This record gives sequence, structure tokens and C-alpha cells, in this order.
Amino acid sequence: MKRLKALMERFDAGVAVAGDWMLDEYLWGTVNRISPEAPVPVVEFARQTWTLGGAGNVAANIKALGGRPVPFGVVGDDEAGRRVLDALAELLGWRPDSVLVDQSRPTTWKRRVMAHHQQLLRIDSESRAPLAAELRERLAAEMGKAMGQVRAVVVSDYGKGAMTRSLFEKILELALASGVPVALDPKEFDLEGVGPVTVITPNEREAEKFSGVRIRGQEGVEEAGRTLLEKTGALNILITRGEHGMSLFTHGEAPVHMPAQAREVYDVTGAGDTVAAVIGLSLAAGASVREAAELANVAAGIVVGKLGTATVSPQELRSALDGVWPRGGGRKQRDP
Repeated sequence: MKRLKALMERFDAGVAVAGDWMLDEYLWGTVNRISPEAPVPVVEFARQTWTLGGAGNVAANIKALGGRPVPFGVVGDDEAGRRVLDALAELLGWRPDSVLVDQSRPTTWKRRVMAHHQQLLRIDSESRAPLAAELRERLAAEMGKAMGQVRAVVVSDYGKGAMTRSLFEKILELALASGVPVALDPKEFDLEGVGPVTVITPNEREAEKFSGVRIRGQEGVEEAGRTLLEKTGALNILITRGEHGMSLFTHGEAPVHMPAQAREVYDVTGAGDTVAAVIGLSLAAGASVREAAELANVAAGIVVGKLGTATVSPQELRSALDGVWPRGGGRKQRDP
């Protein structure tokens, strides 16, 4: 624990965050009756809030822990895109030129209807079409200019078209040339032979899809982890397993299984973003992949105890490392 806390003192590093940028909106209310028009609850609207989602939530977690996120991606020329850019300007203190505006696609916008701390409905607006080649080239050029300013790269792929295999390969090439570690949180593109990524962080469902191994218990997760190491060529595979914790696989080493750390679970929304953020920030601070995974495991245990898309503070993480777990709360979402 002393070593993990010492790493946190170096969390003031620059971390590039590339991937799918989203707006998470919440419509809050109460339910007291069923609609006479259909067997559905009637939500009496109270308020509306919104926050950064997807790669934006990774950036927000990095910032909350004292790091310096450097964003790369695309938004649409629409209300949601403008809100994402405004939120980034507020988060960073400057408006990033490295988040491009694509006139041809909508910003990914997730609207959740919430009542009595429960999600009743989610409405998504999005495009999954791959980015145009010209936009991919511009993003790669922006990444190349930033490599001297960052000490780690996090790629947050939500399968919304921003991160293609060809763009990731260019990012990895740039990072390897600069000696910068890369953490990949994958959803869609083919990982076979992707190369010496520092760590890939699929959840169990994604690990099953990418490995072709049905995961049932520890034996199944170990087979999936070994298969992913061989198929991808990555240096490490970290499978996040929800209530079963995390499992880390490294070439030539025995698997490391870390039990879940959550004391209470209210909402798992964005927990994978918190894991990716802490992994990237820890690697930037000089942590080993195992140390990064241990810190991420604790941080995930904190964030699932919060409602909605949330972040973890340094005080909460230090407190949990001491065995004193924070309760409730979370990053306040903004009223429009």
C-alpha cells in the first residue's frame, strides 16, 4: 500500500485519451402511477443533468485524480457535440483543437431516464460508421504532435466508429517510437496480431468475444487470458470481471487474480472508464502493470458505489487503500 500511495504522488502526468467522445444526459424524476395509455410508469420530471461519457469519462477520471488528460477524437456539429466541447473546455481550462468536428455524423448521446435512483430507460443517438480517412489522418497527426507532452496513452474504444484498427496501429506506432505505454480498452475492432500493446483491458463478455473461449469460472478466464496473449501479441491482458474482480495475464508469468473491492454497488455505469483512466495514469507515473491493476481495482470498487457516470478523487482512493471506504456521492453532473 505504501508503494501504491507513492505512485499517486506522481499522478500529475500528461495522458493522451483517444476514442469515442459522448454526452451522458440524465432525466431525473419520480414514479407514482402507471400510465393509462400503456403498462409503463409515468415519470414526473424533476430535473436534467449531463456529463462527459465514453472517452470523456476517462478524461474526467484522469483529471479528478490530478492528471492532465490530452483529448483526441471527434464530435458532431450538433447540440451534444457543443456540450462535449464546452465540458472539455471547462475540464481542461482550454478548448482542445485535437477533438475534431465532423459535419457528417452525430455526437454519441446517451439519455437516461432515472426515477428513485433506478434507470428506467436509455435512448441512444449515434453513428457507428468508421471515420473518414481524412479525419483519421488528422487525428494521427495531432497525436504525433502530442507525444512529447504525454507519458501514457489510453485508447477508449466504444465501437462508435472513431477508433479503427488502422488508426490504432498508427497510434501504437507513434507511442512505441516515443517509449510511451499504451492501454487499450476495446469494443469492436479486430485484435488479432495487434502488437505489443502495454495492456489490453476487456471485460468478461469482450474477452469471450475476442478469444472465442466461453468463460465459466476461473479455469475459463485463464484459458481466455492465455488465448488473448497469443492472439493479440499484447504484453499484458487485464480481464475485468465485475463481482469477481480482475485477472491479469502476462507472458511467462502465472495469472494474478484480484478479488473485487467494492463495498456497495449502486451503478456500474462508467466503471470501465475509471479502470482505463487509473491504468493509464498509473503507467504514466511509472507503475508496473500489476501495480496499475491493483490501483484500478480499488478505484473501480469506489466508483460502482456512486450513482451515474462518476469519478474517483485522490482522497477517496487513498482512504480506500487504508481500508476506510467512502460511501455514496460522486461527481456532480451539470445542469444544462
